[in-house]
Amino acid sequence: MILACVGLFIARALLFKRSQLSLPPGPTGLPLIGNILDMPSTREWLTFARWGEKYGDICSVTVLGQPLVIINSARIATDMLDKKSAIYSDRPTLQMAGELVGWKNSLVLLPYGDRFRRYRRLFHRLIGSATAMKQFHPVEETETLRFLRTVLNNPDDLSAHIRRAVGATVLRITYGYEAQEFKDPFVQLADQATEQFSLATAPGGFLVDLIPALRHIPPWFPGASFHNKARSWASTLCDMVGRPFDFVKQQMAAGTAPTSFTSSLLGSKMLNQQEELDIRWSAASLYSGASDTTVSAIYSFFLAMTLYPDVAKRARVELDEVVGTDRLPSFEDRESLPYMNALIKEVFRWYTVVPTAVPHCSTKDDVHEGFYIPKGSLIIPNIWKFMHDPRTYRKPDEFRPERFLVSDNGGATEQDPRDLCFGFGRRVCPGIHFADALVFIVCAMSLATLDIEKTLVDGRPVEPVLEYSTGTISRPKPFRSSIKPRNARVMALVEEALRI
Repeated sequence: MILACVGLFIARALLFKRSQLSLPPGPTGLPLIGNILDMPSTREWLTFARWGEKYGDICSVTVLGQPLVIINSARIATDMLDKKSAIYSDRPTLQMAGELVGWKNSLVLLPYGDRFRRYRRLFHRLIGSATAMKQFHPVEETETLRFLRTVLNNPDDLSAHIRRAVGATVLRITYGYEAQEFKDPFVQLADQATEQFSLATAPGGFLVDLIPALRHIPPWFPGASFHNKARSWASTLCDMVGRPFDFVKQQMAAGTAPTSFTSSLLGSKMLNQQEELDIRWSAASLYSGASDTTVSAIYSFFLAMTLYPDVAKRARVELDEVVGTDRLPSFEDRESLPYMNALIKEVFRWYTVVPTAVPHCSTKDDVHEGFYIPKGSLIIPNIWKFMHDPRTYRKPDEFRPERFLVSDNGGATEQDPRDLCFGFGRRVCPGIHFADALVFIVCAMSLATLDIEKTLVDGRPVEPVLEYSTGTISRPKPFRSSIKPRNARVMALVEEALRI
């Protein structure tokens, strides 16, 4: 009885103390609507970074009673989202992307729970580690060689070639599907669906996410045009999830299905309806999640090499010393290429593919660094700020791979950006090993075979501009670059490697 009374006293004292704490600071809102007018509609990570400079590394706004906590420090993000993952691993209900379009069944928006854990187990079996990914290295190398052959023959449409190469690789690994050389329907589906996902999940992109009751108003009502957009995007998503999955089932029925993520899981045992649904959406999550983010990373590599020719030159020197010029680099060379590996890390840091990540959601009240974080708060890690924070990365606006090399005097390297850009805690991207491997092999083979330079107009170099597209997934806006064979033997090396 005495212990119970003491426990009750302590609980009440803690509750009283918590009630005296406040949310993290932030811009002053208006009565009732809060900070709805302060929410940015484009490149929100820049606004969030400015708030961080003014209010501190952890700040907040409230929109119609919904607290949004913005983290502008890598240390705080790690402390909250990694070390307290038990209460910060959930997702909020996103009305536009999740409920109206249908992405709520994908891994990225799935609430933390049994189904989420089942998805993660499926991923872990086949691509959950760098060792497991080795079985797919031949696929990644082959599709990279095809990419190089296409670029050497037609260097002007670089973005489309990258999308095709990444899409083809993901499709082979996920579904065992061989993509067409040009305008493959499944590659185009992934492009469409992930672009729509990026727009649908951008913070503040749709009023219905801030006022959920709006989803019940009819499409003809003024301001309800989002219904028509959601219906169109839902159709794209349905095709993206269903068509390649049905392709695998048809091939398995005919006995012609190659080994893939989907065929391995479907053929492992007799499945009930829920298990098949889990596999369908797990495959779609891999297919969509790996596509656009990896495309953006590779495209930003080409932009960086155009802007920083000295970096490209140093990487080529290392490639020539380790690999030679009679063959192309492979995954077996990776451990012997420290500068190339540092370059890959710098690609992930310099251009932030997912600038603010999909918000986390707190499942319990918490107090962090003296601030009260209520249950149900949306937690937005500003990953762009983490990557451009001079406290973490010296001269963050410069592309400097050497920041990740051990100095001659044994000085420590700077933080590996892959610890930050692939998410946190139990929400770390399960495709991290796929993306890291594919970005490495594309970048290494490209530098071994291609000269990537600024375009000349009237004898003067055209300086590309680093511009970010708006959305959850960002990519560099189109830029001009001159891409030529490094020497006369390059095409022969590519063709020879494809024949092996």
